[in-house]
Amino acid sequence: MKKVVAERRRPIDFSRAKRGPVVKPDLGKTKISIRLDNAVLDYFRNLVDKAGGGNYQTLINDALLEHVHRRSTLDVVRQVVREELAPYGTAQRSNSTLQRTRSARR
Repeated sequence: MKKVVAERRRPIDFSRAKRGPVVKPDLGKTKISIRLDNAVLDYFRNLVDKAGGGNYQTLINDALLEHVHRRSTLDVVRQVVREELAPYGTAQRSNSTLQRTRSARR
């Protein structure tokens, strides 16, 4: 029987090597570590499974973006309502004035 000998290691030149990931991340995205409840992960993973595949992390990102945009829109709407009500004096009433008005009605 012939003895099998492992191939000798060849020297590898690392002089031009760079540290870090081989695949460059997308612009505008940052890799982080985050702790999420198992229920949250299960929910998004199940959504991906029902859809027939995909990336649950992208779904989580989309949900967070939607929340951010919804909140900013809500803040804009609130500001517009305050500005529109200001001439009527409702925005300038204090809590004590409102409480006195309510107690007087009773």
